[in-house]
Amino acid sequence: MNISTVARETGISAKTIRYYESIGLTPQPDRQPNGYRAYGKDDVATLRFVQRARRLGFSLDEVRTLLTLWRDQGRASADVKRLALDHIQEINARIASLQSIKRTLVDLTERCQGNKRPDCPILDDLARLG
Repeated sequence: MNISTVARETGISAKTIRYYESIGLTPQPDRQPNGYRAYGKDDVATLRFVQRARRLGFSLDEVRTLLTLWRDQGRASADVKRLALDHIQEINARIASLQSIKRTLVDLTERCQGNKRPDCPILDDLARLG
């Protein structure tokens, strides 16, 4: 199967597939006599795994670790769970940060008159040092 077929089946662009190969996240596929990449079912399964992990917000390094664990039939599920729980903590921290940003913006927009006058608490806050 060629790269455009794999891209269509996995929802990952050909450019991204080549990038994953270049950084060693996924293995380099075999080459056909004409030099084109030749992908198999295992390659598609791996790329789908990567795509799902990326959609769940795992970093490339985390995906690399997850792939290693996925391929290791002797792995302990506790290792996978620990990685997922760490990821949940990171997500919770990002959510808290975004909620703080939202509260600040809501407060600033509520204090802004939104009229033709030049005074604006939003710009005043952005211009504040520190």
